[in-house]
Amino acid sequence: MTTGIGDDTAVMTVAPGAALLATTDLVVEDVHFRWSSASPRDIGWKAMAVNLSDIAAMGGVPRWALVGLALPESARVEDVEGVYAGMREAARPHNVLIVGGDTSMSPGGWVINVTLLGEHTGTPRLRSMARAGDAVLVTGSLGRSAAGLAALERGAASRISRAALEEITAAHLRPRARVPEGAWLGAQAAVHALMDCSDGLATDLAHICRESRVTARVFLDRLPVSAALGEAACALGGDVIQWATGGGEDYELLLTCEPDAANALAEGLQRATGSRLTVIGEIGSGPGAVSWIDAAGSAVAIRPGYEHFRG
Repeated sequence: MTTGIGDDTAVMTVAPGAALLATTDLVVEDVHFRWSSASPRDIGWKAMAVNLSDIAAMGGVPRWALVGLALPESARVEDVEGVYAGMREAARPHNVLIVGGDTSMSPGGWVINVTLLGEHTGTPRLRSMARAGDAVLVTGSLGRSAAGLAALERGAASRISRAALEEITAAHLRPRARVPEGAWLGAQAAVHALMDCSDGLATDLAHICRESRVTARVFLDRLPVSAALGEAACALGGDVIQWATGGGEDYELLLTCEPDAANALAEGLQRATGSRLTVIGEIGSGPGAVSWIDAAGSAVAIRPGYEHFRG
């Protein structure tokens, strides 16, 4: 069996009960990072972490990475070494090895392309597996990466407490791939659809709805947001809900599961990994869109998350 374009990774069966997972992501200068706000190690970390997150989103185990690097003439050797050090730092806790790659000249800025291979010995969870009646859940906290980017770009250090600033900028510069959480969730029979929140909750949940031909309702007062997010919103004039639903690059895991199993999954994940799992909504029948419900029970409009190409 081969599952190709449409999920976080491709899935290729290599033996009965064993699948090879393959994913690749580009990190491009002035699209995904800026040298003014990120160190070489930060950039390398992020380039690896976004791929680790894709493997986690399938419930798999990451194994081997190949790195393609396109560099402008102005690139310094110490910056290249720093980028590779950041990639190794992100990969090390998951025993991922960089086993090859390629380097080329770039006529513009930096381009880093990581291809990551992993494995899965059970049933990879796909975006098309959501069922009517499922609960919708998300790990961790939403919106911090978008707040961190806003703080970095607006020079807001003096207006936000040190603890809050460190939390939100770390979420943007060095996102944590939920690899242990993905492996644990992917082994639970009650979990149906699973993916990562890379383009924002609004965009990514819409992907699940489209692939599974279902609808969803999200209750905005249930979204897991940190105190640091509220502090940043007050300081920067930001919108907590918009950051949490459309900010993107949170790399939390978004999943659907049997509704009666939601509490047990949350408790089990907390015990196994220390991570929080929050029920934020429910799946409905029939193909459709995502509805957003405020604390008063009224439907509200939410702007979609990040799209690389709009037309």
